[in-house]
Amino acid sequence: MRFDVLTLFPDLFSGYLTQSILKIAIDRKLVDIHTWNFRDWSKSKHHSVDDRPYGGGPGMVLMCDPIFAAVEEVQAKAEIPGKLIMLTPGGRRLNQRLVEELAREPRLILLCGRYEGFDDRIRQGLQPMEISIGDFVCNGGEVPSMVLIDTVIRLIPGVLGDEQSAVDESHSVDGRLEYPQYTRPRNFRGMNVPEVLFSGNHAEIARWREEQSRLRSRGSIEPNLKDEETGNYP
Repeated sequence: MRFDVLTLFPDLFSGYLTQSILKIAIDRKLVDIHTWNFRDWSKSKHHSVDDRPYGGGPGMVLMCDPIFAAVEEVQAKAEIPGKLIMLTPGGRRLNQRLVEELAREPRLILLCGRYEGFDDRIRQGLQPMEISIGDFVCNGGEVPSMVLIDTVIRLIPGVLGDEQSAVDESHSVDGRLEYPQYTRPRNFRGMNVPEVLFSGNHAEIARWREEQSRLRSRGSIEPNLKDEETGNYP
């Protein structure tokens, strides 16, 4: 799957692209990510891509000409133009259903805004899908684009070591949260791992996990951490 990220600050991605699961996916050629700087399409001698808003007001607005030119040239760099996405607070909320929808696309082109945002004619003319990662405002679209990439690549076959991980995790089954997970030691500071997980009864464990998932999703789960010797919770 190919991602093209158009931004004023491509260097923000230098560390992100060289770490953990994403780096492995890139090395295995499961994911292909390119970053582009809007300023490379500026006609100004100072490489400006923004100007003061008509009607007055604070801040600067990203101009149409360099953004249109950047998008059109980047789209032409592969046989598939790709799905154009604008990261914006007013967009469709990113959730697991939308992530699953995006993961079926062969190519995503992400527009990262800055300052007071894009000239609205960019939205009108390019007609991108608008996506928000939540009801808050970031300094730019770079961090939201990383969030989008991080969520989407998990669903690309071969990216995760165990494909079942993406099936069982939170929000993937009817929107429910994942069941609690435990590892060694069996007892930590008086908090015990639930006995059912040591039973060896896979059907019983599956039922327990299903129940815990439902309880956690309703916000009513109680931690099963009672100290068997004292009868108290820490």
